[in-house]
Amino acid sequence: MFFHVLLVSVVLAAKGENLICHILESPEYALLSKDGDVIIGGAFSIHSAVILPSFLFTEKPEPLICYSLNLRELRFAQTMIFVIEEINRSSSLLPNVSIGYRIYDNCGSRFLSMRAAMALMNGQELRADGACSGKAAVQAIIGESESTPTIVLAKTTGPFKIPIISHAATCECLSSRKEFPSFFRTIASDYYQSTALAQLVKHFGWTWVGAVNSDSDYGNNGMAIFLEAAKEEGICVEYSEKFDRSETTKLMKVVDTIRKGTAKVVILFVAHIEMNILIEQLILKNVTGLQFIGVEVWITAVNLITPTSYSVLGGSLGLDVGKANIEGFADYVLKDFWETAIPCFLTGGNISQDENTCSRYKDLLPFQNFNEDISELRYANGIYSAIYAVAHSLHSLLRCTENQRCNKDKIIQPWQVSEALKKVNFTTKSGEQVWFDSTGATSAKYDVVNWQLGVNGEVQFKQVGYYDASMPPGEQIVLTTKNIVWAGGKTEKPRSVCSESCPPGTRKAVQKGRPVCCYDCVPCAEGEISNMTDSNNCEQCPGEYWPNAERDKCVLKVIEFLSVTEVMGIVLLLFSLFGAGLTILVAILFLINKDTPIVRANNSELSFLLLFSLALCFLCSLTFIGRPSEWSCMLRHTAFGITFVLCISCVLGKTIVVLMAFRATLPGSNVMKWFGPPQQRLSVFAFTLIQVIICVLWLTISAPLPYKNMKYYKEKIILECSLGSSIGFWAVLGYIGFLALLCFVLAFLARKLPDNFNEAKFIIFSMLIFCAVWITFIPAYISSPGKFTVAVEIFAILASSFGLLFCIFTPKCYIILLKPELNTKKHVMGKMASKSL
Repeated sequence: MFFHVLLVSVVLAAKGENLICHILESPEYALLSKDGDVIIGGAFSIHSAVILPSFLFTEKPEPLICYSLNLRELRFAQTMIFVIEEINRSSSLLPNVSIGYRIYDNCGSRFLSMRAAMALMNGQELRADGACSGKAAVQAIIGESESTPTIVLAKTTGPFKIPIISHAATCECLSSRKEFPSFFRTIASDYYQSTALAQLVKHFGWTWVGAVNSDSDYGNNGMAIFLEAAKEEGICVEYSEKFDRSETTKLMKVVDTIRKGTAKVVILFVAHIEMNILIEQLILKNVTGLQFIGVEVWITAVNLITPTSYSVLGGSLGLDVGKANIEGFADYVLKDFWETAIPCFLTGGNISQDENTCSRYKDLLPFQNFNEDISELRYANGIYSAIYAVAHSLHSLLRCTENQRCNKDKIIQPWQVSEALKKVNFTTKSGEQVWFDSTGATSAKYDVVNWQLGVNGEVQFKQVGYYDASMPPGEQIVLTTKNIVWAGGKTEKPRSVCSESCPPGTRKAVQKGRPVCCYDCVPCAEGEISNMTDSNNCEQCPGEYWPNAERDKCVLKVIEFLSVTEVMGIVLLLFSLFGAGLTILVAILFLINKDTPIVRANNSELSFLLLFSLALCFLCSLTFIGRPSEWSCMLRHTAFGITFVLCISCVLGKTIVVLMAFRATLPGSNVMKWFGPPQQRLSVFAFTLIQVIICVLWLTISAPLPYKNMKYYKEKIILECSLGSSIGFWAVLGYIGFLALLCFVLAFLARKLPDNFNEAKFIIFSMLIFCAVWITFIPAYISSPGKFTVAVEIFAILASSFGLLFCIFTPKCYIILLKPELNTKKHVMGKMASKSL
């Protein structure tokens, strides 16, 4: 709507006549300007706001009225003029070429940015005779300070390939060489700043943040990169809001969201003007105590410092491009600028623009003697480098040589300057190397600054670290945390998490429908551990390990076996020793009374062999107590099998003797000669030899060995003896059972033989006990867990051994010790003798 006053109109006077170009209406004059051999344009928002006229479209709109002086932007314009004057005084750079400038005030308006772009391209001449095509009025343009107006500027001048060099436009969208082939900047793109912000938030352990950005190319692109980087760093965003400087409703919504949010850290990717508006509303709503993280646009803006703003912004952290260090600039600002650059202060000379009166600069005059902000200038170096880059490009294009003249008559097109800028590489007076990468930007380096109160109560932007993108990952950000003052003036770092950290021994379980940073802490499952805080998963312990009580580390599982030091092991050991001792006492008693009838009855030799085998049965149970080893596993089962067969063989021999003895008393019977002592010994040896062969085969084929059983209990290891060959084990038990059953049958047949002391009766009872014990042993053995399996086996051995000892030898011991009068041959054989008569 304002463009009609700026566009070049082409009027064809008559066919075949020359083209005459002229500017419609009046030309747009620069706020600050100076003529020279080459002209560099500048575009800054020296005023930050405009009053828009009414747009009725029925009459020509009134001019835009600018207000609210932006001191920082004024300093940018002053820096540009200072650097140009410094180059003009140089004898080595463009020695005989003077540089002029035309600086426009865009007042923070995109309309005025467009108007400035047209003015810089067209110049200030009212008409151009001859062809309308010609070189642009400027060789390069410095500006702007925000991304959106810079995009407007770059797209407008782009078709004419006029190089645009910005000191502060950081939008990543400007990195596209296809869309912006002639754009350069002396600051890194927001890709690095947004990534650095995510790393800064991650460094302090904040995983729950709010995000607010300007609804512009700068804010939207920067925030999009930050959100992606934050996601990669495991940071969750509670809310992401945006607003434009002209949208009051959205602004109030943003303020309300910040106030109600639970995040204690808020990322403000906001342009300078929007930040002013936002802070005003946050102060009105008394939003304090939040840790704001800022970007280079506003984090060191002096005009944000007000008597009330520190209550909101105190302790803020952010990234900045570094302070300016331009020698002589402070003196220039206080004196030379006002005497040379402001036309109404000139004492002589002719002012070409009639409009240049002191009224145009009335907003600037109050700052004539103000210099307190100069030490905090952060973008002046960017302007300094940008103008020197243009100067070096012109120096090479004009074929200048040091201390010699330049070919200033040579016509230089803007596209040539743009190509030359791609090749510049020089070092400034402060030692900073300047060059442009493939996207037209410089390397990414930021200071980390913190809003603090100085000793005199003034707000300071204190550097507390830095970020250097050229460093290896993990070393790019360096901070001095102890120097940081946090939000609200606190010395302790604020916590901003959706959920508290999960301690070791637990894992994070994401809450349904909420971000991944909102979770519950769930204890690790059985057999799993987590040894880190905020673990996403628990790890399974290796086979022989089990979690400790806290489930934060794996420890060796408890190895369980029937130990001689535990109560059950001690009890079984005592019973085993008691049984063996009792058996030995009985053997001693029988040895003392070996010539008495009660001992000699039913073959005393078998009785002593039986007592010996019973003693071995009691003692073999000891091999089951203690830590299983290779030898103990092989010994316990084979010793148990062989000793029990020896024992049962002796009982079986005694039973056969009883039957044979009865047969021998019958008339004409000669049975005893077929089963005398040699045959009895041979039968015991033969029966035992069969068991020995079975055991040898068992040990040869698959011997019992120590085995760590981890299947029955998950939390402990059962150290037991594997059976090796199950067939061998059950063959040993089966053979014992077969002999016991045979013995029982024979004793049952001899139960009513006419002896006063018929041993078959006692053998029946002993075999009943033996069989009952071992029949109940089988299911108990199979179902008993761990060391109780061994205890059941020992109990079966002891119970059956005691059964044999008591049933067979107690009656005889009773007679020997308590009824010696019955220990006579007559009494033992008396009943048989009476019947034979």
